[in-house]
Amino acid sequence: MLLVHGFPESWYSWRHQLPALAAAGYRAVAVDVRGYGRSSKPDDIAAYRMLDLVEDNVAVVRALGEETAVIVGHDWGATIAANSALIRPDVFRAVGLLSVPYAPRGGPRPSEIFAQMGGDQEFYVSYFQAPGRAEAEIEPDVRGWLAGFYAAFSADTMPPADAPAPYFASQGGRLRDRFPAGRLPAWLGEDDLDVYAAEFERTGLTGALNRYRNMDRDWEDLADFDGSPIKQPSLFIGGALDASTTWMADAIKAYPATLPGLVSSHILDGCGHWIQQERRDEVNELLTGWLASLPT
Repeated sequence: MLLVHGFPESWYSWRHQLPALAAAGYRAVAVDVRGYGRSSKPDDIAAYRMLDLVEDNVAVVRALGEETAVIVGHDWGATIAANSALIRPDVFRAVGLLSVPYAPRGGPRPSEIFAQMGGDQEFYVSYFQAPGRAEAEIEPDVRGWLAGFYAAFSADTMPPADAPAPYFASQGGRLRDRFPAGRLPAWLGEDDLDVYAAEFERTGLTGALNRYRNMDRDWEDLADFDGSPIKQPSLFIGGALDASTTWMADAIKAYPATLPGLVSSHILDGCGHWIQQERRDEVNELLTGWLASLPT
């Protein structure tokens, strides 16, 4: 099993799954995605395109002496996992998606869609586009920014529904202006935050943010896969309080066409975005149950 994390995390986000999967008899590996942690960090923004990340995953499988693997991803990792299964079905025989549903390539250029969101506010994906801009906000206080970001999208610490949305920035403002302060989510201990912060303090945020800066390039690269379904056995787990689940409700409804091999789909009540950390035992049970159902 190959486990792929999202933004802004590392292999460490799978710390609760690795021992559970091993105990169930599976060989599980969690990687640092290109640009994060101990992985390479090319200078060229284009080096973070989806096609390169898919080939990274194939290379990891081969380096471990395997021909095929089950791939599971969370957040950006879910999108990377989905495209890995789509582009290399010869390697990835099943795919699990956490938090971010599968939506086939199609429609307008992503930057055009994001620019239209939020009215006079700026959507966070657009905010991340200009090299150096988000880095200037985050890097002077990595630990504080991460704490606020994690809290903003966790079930027990996210802002109330009538508060300004933390995934938008006001004109001339910063994302962190809308983050909750002073309280960590229940799933995130001080030691856990130290692990995440230490890696980003060492590496900076540019490699991680460059994933967002390739969305239009991915749209061009993946033109041959426009509207394509993923046919392998699949799993989806989302959080009922996660904006990714509500924004992409139509993508979930389309699963009979876009994920024809879907084995099971679950929305966890009272759960936010950091699903495998917020609800580790439930996610472990769903993962191992799904794995046991797969053909050998």
